[in-house]
Amino acid sequence: MGEEYISHEYDVVIIGAGGAGLRAAIEAARSGAKTAIITKSLLGKAHTVMAEGGCAAALQNADPRDGWKVHFHDTMKGSKWLANWRMAEYHAKEAPDRVRELEQWGAVFDRTTKNVINQRNFGGHTFPRLAHVGDATGLELIRTLQERGIHEGIDMFTEYTVRHLLKEGDRVTGCVAYTRVDGEFHAFSAKSVVLATGGITRCWSVCSGSWEYTGDGHALALWAGAELRDMEFVQFHPTGMVWPPSVRGILVTEGVRGEGGRLTNSEGERFMFDYVPEMFAGDHADTIEESDQWVEEVVSGKIATVRRPPELLTRDVVSKAINSEVKAGRGSPHGGAFLDISHRGEAAILSKLPSMHHQFKELAGVDISKEPMEVGPTAHYVMGGVIVDAETQETTIPGLYACGEVASGLHGANRLGGNSLSDLIVFGKRAGEHSAKRATDLAQPGIDDGQVQSAIKEMVAPLERGEGENPGLIYDAMRDMMQEKVGIIRVKNELEEALEDLKDFSKREKACFPGTSRKYNSGWHQALDLKNMVDISIVATLAALTREESRGGHTRDDFPGHEDEYWGKTLNICWMEKGEVKIRQEPVEEMRDDLQGAIKEVKAMIAERAAKQGGGK
Repeated sequence: MGEEYISHEYDVVIIGAGGAGLRAAIEAARSGAKTAIITKSLLGKAHTVMAEGGCAAALQNADPRDGWKVHFHDTMKGSKWLANWRMAEYHAKEAPDRVRELEQWGAVFDRTTKNVINQRNFGGHTFPRLAHVGDATGLELIRTLQERGIHEGIDMFTEYTVRHLLKEGDRVTGCVAYTRVDGEFHAFSAKSVVLATGGITRCWSVCSGSWEYTGDGHALALWAGAELRDMEFVQFHPTGMVWPPSVRGILVTEGVRGEGGRLTNSEGERFMFDYVPEMFAGDHADTIEESDQWVEEVVSGKIATVRRPPELLTRDVVSKAINSEVKAGRGSPHGGAFLDISHRGEAAILSKLPSMHHQFKELAGVDISKEPMEVGPTAHYVMGGVIVDAETQETTIPGLYACGEVASGLHGANRLGGNSLSDLIVFGKRAGEHSAKRATDLAQPGIDDGQVQSAIKEMVAPLERGEGENPGLIYDAMRDMMQEKVGIIRVKNELEEALEDLKDFSKREKACFPGTSRKYNSGWHQALDLKNMVDISIVATLAALTREESRGGHTRDDFPGHEDEYWGKTLNICWMEKGEVKIRQEPVEEMRDDLQGAIKEVKAMIAERAAKQGGGK
């Protein structure tokens, strides 16, 4: 007689209740599927709320020259030409409709004087493109989707952690979870399972992600036999809080720089002018002009000239620049740089960046309308994830879907700010729609008691060891090691050392002891999280060691980068075989002819615009 568990039956089970999970659930339920969301945390607690700056969509409200082709070009260019171009095309074409849909569902976006959605400038985007709600856009997106979801009849299982995917042959048929509060076990039969679990950034000690970001979905997919790609590409957001230690890593929205924030070093220099990459000198000539004018909105129907300060270069460039200034001894007192928005005045700051003002006042005792913030790079987002079909979001395992940050493809080697929120709603909708469509033709799968008991046995193993190391100590030590050896700048010998260290952490994880109770035992949750964190850290480190070049969010000090779209484009694909992570390299698929034409068209337009601005100086 095995452990007792409670059984459930659904057409579609969605793991995760952030923007992608909620949007998928709404679409699945609207399609007629009996739908459940299982979330590790509470509703409204998703990492989506950390996306403060805005949601990128070519609405053409701030500049009529924008359009899906320009957004597509910017996404591909930002990705260093590694993005899945089919996903980038769907995303650029569908994002405006998804944003307007949110507005119809009650999202209260900031408006222009003509009462259309206002759009702000952001790094890597040719035109102001980010629909925003002050600096709390992600929060408004979650609020709107939750409110909408309530009326769709979706069942919610909050504070449940999924530890195992059930399979029948090759296909996924459900999952096994436990309740975090009292340690009850639950088995879910599902015709389709959608992963919407977010990212992996808790694997680093300085990160913007909250405690849930332990790579659960990435690991579930890996263990179930799915393939992952691009896992070496981890985006270090240039601006996280660096002081006091209790808030280290908490995000400072790119919206601060979008609204005119200036980065300076300890000598008072705006150092970003020294780090403008050569690639921007041509088609982004306006970027490097020493100017502080940018478009806030279209006034009286006239479009102001867009001049972007170098603080709005792509995130990988700005992060590396801050890192270089600190290493050169020109950092701020606590090992970052200064970000100053005070010149905009208190009224503008309280109107445009209210949560940032509150965040610094409450957490750091800093009034950003009068003094600069101290900021530094923080592990923020993983571009890599589970490989999905661009159209349906199905993974390489039948019946298993993925959307949002846990899925890979859209962002390639580097994500543009604002693309994450539109990613959630574009591909959340697709995942929900196609997972429900698949479920219509299938009989309800049975729950295999043998698989459930085996999963439960793995879950309770740490509690039965009787003695061992405190899992919290292993957790902290591993995150510090990843920060040190697989951080923003990487070299071969440190990556090799990290892989050896991870073997050791894997042994320690298998021998840790969190006590014996299943009730309210945070040590037990941490002991289980360690398994995914070790495996996913191995994938990220192995991929980083295999990619012998610098590109986007992956910088190898021993292999300086090219900034040329034509240099060798390969993908690192990882999977698990008999408990061991394997890797292979594949060439990037050639882009469709009409999309290559669209890229050329946009490049010509940008070059013409730069020439006009150059001539008018």
